[in-house]
Amino acid sequence: MAMAVFRREGRRLLPSIAARPIAAIRSPLASDQEEGLLGVRSISTQVVRNRMKSVKNIQKITKAMKMVAASKLRAVQGRAENSRGLWQPFTALLGDNPSIDVKKSVVVTLSSDKGLCGGINSTVVKVSRALYKLNAGPEKEVKFVIVGEKAKAIMFRDSKNDISLTVTELNKNPLNYAQVSVLADDILKNVEFDALRIVYNKFHSVVAFLPTVATVLSPEIIEKESEVGGKLGELDSYEIEGGETKGEILQNLAEFQFSCVMFNAVLENACSEMGARMSAMDSSSRNAGEMLDRLTLTYNRTRQASITTELIEIISGASALEAAK
Repeated sequence: MAMAVFRREGRRLLPSIAARPIAAIRSPLASDQEEGLLGVRSISTQVVRNRMKSVKNIQKITKAMKMVAASKLRAVQGRAENSRGLWQPFTALLGDNPSIDVKKSVVVTLSSDKGLCGGINSTVVKVSRALYKLNAGPEKEVKFVIVGEKAKAIMFRDSKNDISLTVTELNKNPLNYAQVSVLADDILKNVEFDALRIVYNKFHSVVAFLPTVATVLSPEIIEKESEVGGKLGELDSYEIEGGETKGEILQNLAEFQFSCVMFNAVLENACSEMGARMSAMDSSSRNAGEMLDRLTLTYNRTRQASITTELIEIISGASALEAAK
């Protein structure tokens, strides 16, 4: 008898249980979006709080990267300024004629291996492509030598067939003249040229760098320009003594000039990279601070609105109880 009554009461309660919405019974592992759909007020403040935490972490990273770039800049800046005295005598002796018309040109593009340093890499790529258009022709040949991962990634998209040599991770170890001279020797052995045009960023200050093109002529072109009275600096004012011929001396001078210009260009580009990274990370830190201020204001407003809503509900409930009495 008792079991029959229990079954009868169970059948009477079953429709009311089935009529309840399934969404009201949820797992604690449900997502934040589901909580928002169910009307949980604390989810909005939780989302803002998580975003604030992420922005704070990003700000810490950018400040640390700025400090690292500043320390590296101080280490390289003095060496870059001292290296300017290496190539300046060659410019006075052999001249620097970037507009010279030759059949075989090689554009050496110097860039960085890492990003987050502003527009220094895109700038040298634009200058290199402009030099390619100026020196290309029906009977002329222009090739690229790419130093740095970033310029390599950009130039491989549309100029893959014109790239003769690529070099990466040059700045992995502290730069010195022996390391750069080996790189210069590899370039001279692997490419044929009448003129080498080195494109790099010349360092002026932390916030300023100037895209620069340095030209190194082959010994044959130097001798040819000397015979026709071209612009070659003070070379013709010196007399050659000893057993070496003029061609051999020009060969040695051209190789040494290229290694010195490359050494200065690599150091100048490294300084520009660190300065640009300092400026970029400083801007990122300031932007993160401004975003953090806005998120803090949003969090306070959302929290205050949630507290106000709960107080209104408590007061409304108390008023309803008072009215019921």
